[in-house]
Amino acid sequence: MADFGAQNVSAGTLYVVATPIGNLEDISARALRVLTEVSLIAAEDTRHSQRLLQHFGISTPLQACHEHNERDQGGRFIARLLAGDDVALISDAGTPLISDPGFHLVRQARVAGVRVVPVPGACALVAALSAAGLPSDRFIFEGFLPAKAAARCARLESIKEEPRTLIFYEAPHRLLESLRDMGKIFGADRLAVLGRELTKTFETLKGLPLGELSDWVAADANQQRGECVLLVAGWQAPEGESAVTAEALRVLDLLLEDLPVKRAAAVAAEITGARKNVLYQIALERKG
Repeated sequence: MADFGAQNVSAGTLYVVATPIGNLEDISARALRVLTEVSLIAAEDTRHSQRLLQHFGISTPLQACHEHNERDQGGRFIARLLAGDDVALISDAGTPLISDPGFHLVRQARVAGVRVVPVPGACALVAALSAAGLPSDRFIFEGFLPAKAAARCARLESIKEEPRTLIFYEAPHRLLESLRDMGKIFGADRLAVLGRELTKTFETLKGLPLGELSDWVAADANQQRGECVLLVAGWQAPEGESAVTAEALRVLDLLLEDLPVKRAAAVAAEITGARKNVLYQIALERKG
């Protein structure tokens, strides 16, 4: 793996600055200071960010850095950084690069030896996870699911048996479709939490099994508006007979006709790949 370039001590610093996802009080004092002191702010949407800066009385110049120009225009920001100017990177809301532009600029900066400094703050996925009541010690972030149904279902199938808490961003006009596909693939009883309009006036945190959550969203058009985070409980391995395939049970039953319980379970496990201790418990129940 190629190393990033050695740090260029004469270059400026690229600050990756988190901004509020809704409530403006969530911006940090450090973020405000950095945005005031840098020479230039690279913003996802300059019109949107200008309103934020005006609110806090910040007059630092803005230039666009969005998904359509980031690869081509990133060089102009690198040129400013190599000339010794400090630059701040912000997205429309939350932490840059988390399902937002910025990756290419940060990578270019590191390759050029520019110091990159995170200024942490609001992030919708972390905010939702912190209040969802789902396991937070291990989780995966899947970003936005594919817009087309076939591709979306294929992605969901690929993580159907992922044991960690699953986190998705979803566009409001696709929220109901995604919930229905999740219920179909993960099972209607799998617990999920919808985080909508977090930190804003109409903030919602609703936890229900996927089937019920889908019905709840379908019945209230207001829940199909705004910024959405979906969290889904991780897959749990079934226990008892439901954890064993029908073929494994058939083999076990045949072996029990001629072998002691312990031996029958061991041989069935070797043949089918099922867990021996589970087969042993089932065999005891069969004989009992």
